[in-house]
Amino acid sequence: MHGPPSLLVENYLWEAGFWHMATVGRECKLDSKLISALIERYAVTGSIQSGDWGAVCYELLGAIPENINGGRIEMGWLRDTFLDSDDDSTELERIRYAWAYIL
Repeated sequence: MHGPPSLLVENYLWEAGFWHMATVGRECKLDSKLISALIERYAVTGSIQSGDWGAVCYELLGAIPENINGGRIEMGWLRDTFLDSDDDSTELERIRYAWAYIL
């Protein structure tokens, strides 16, 4: 996702313990390769009991991407599927947007 998270999902990011990560680097230049390496090793889904990644995606995001490779999904799919939350979004839509933002 580009830019800071929507204020509509701020509480969900706090609850997930991710708010500080979402605000890192607002005023400084970040090394994108270093950030990518960190994110690739950051467990954001918690403990998963199922090996069915489509089911996991559906549970967290309410949608299943066409391409899932070993639990990895394309960031472009997240950007295209989860547009910014607005005042008309439901609580469930805001939670799913927050998960997409975290991913």
